[in-house]
Amino acid sequence: MVTVELCLAQEPEADKLLSDDPFALLTGMLLDQQYPLEHAFRGPKKIADRMDGFAIAKIAEADPQGFEDLCSTPPAIHRYGRSMARRTQELARYVIENYGGRTEAIWTEGDPDGAEVLRRLKALPGYGDQKARIFLALLGKQLGVRPKGWEKAAGAYSEKGSRRSAADIVDGESLLEVRAFKKQMKAAAKESGAK
Repeated sequence: MVTVELCLAQEPEADKLLSDDPFALLTGMLLDQQYPLEHAFRGPKKIADRMDGFAIAKIAEADPQGFEDLCSTPPAIHRYGRSMARRTQELARYVIENYGGRTEAIWTEGDPDGAEVLRRLKALPGYGDQKARIFLALLGKQLGVRPKGWEKAAGAYSEKGSRRSAADIVDGESLLEVRAFKKQMKAAAKESGAK
């Protein structure tokens, strides 16, 4: 993985955590639903601040009720802090059980191709097809993780110069462009549903 400074949370310390810790990035992507994208990606930093660091084992082993309280205390990690706390713990346990706690093994273990990395991402708790494709595109576009066939597996999210997802956010301006694209897609879907 290439070391780059991500700009997803739009906050230097939160982005540094996402850049340095693959599980923090995986968690930020998990939280990116029904919540403003940059706030979702700030979630791991909030957890780190409240747990004296961001450690996958500590998250997995935390008392569930205590972890829910930690994640839902304002400012919460998500609009649905308690349910996202449970999902975050499920994700941590899954990565520990299946990859020995090494998040990057999802895209490195056994030299997988793009289709296999996509399959592994889709198997993660809280990750559906679209979220998995976006994360794969994020790995390829910004982190230099480009297994054979990653672009085909990520689909439209891998398009160069597009502004459709978190994979395309590199600064404040691109965040606004992605937000505008999503708004346009929602409007189009709403319009086609009304016909």
